[in-house]
Amino acid sequence: MSYQEKKNIVSLMSTVLISTIYFVYVLQRYQEVALNQTETFRFWGSAILILIPVSIVAKIIIHIMFSIINTIATKEKDPAFSDELDKLIELKATKTSHYVFLLGFVLAMASLVMNMQPSAMFIILFFSGFVAELAGIVTQLYLYRKGV
Repeated sequence: MSYQEKKNIVSLMSTVLISTIYFVYVLQRYQEVALNQTETFRFWGSAILILIPVSIVAKIIIHIMFSIINTIATKEKDPAFSDELDKLIELKATKTSHYVFLLGFVLAMASLVMNMQPSAMFIILFFSGFVAELAGIVTQLYLYRKGV
């Protein structure tokens, strides 16, 4: 298995782990607090804004640990550069990820048009970001296995 495949598998697992733990935490907090409509927007807005740095820091730590463990296990250094194939695969994965998020965004806006609770829109946005990230990682794994 190549380094890129291992890195993407670790990224997939860390994304699922971080997002699941954070979403369970946010849902528990949401159920504990009685919110009016203004406070609902504030609550979900802050929950999503806090997710961004938490996710970034956690993924950086996980990838550093992966690099250290991979170097110890394989006695090989991480690739210092990415070639044209890596860049092409990354671009295709980004395209897939953007399309998935766009679909989730449209669904989130449709939930408002259908007079659903504002929290439904934020939950749909959260999940569309999560699924979009997973779609990008899975696309990269698929393209590294299959080839472009």
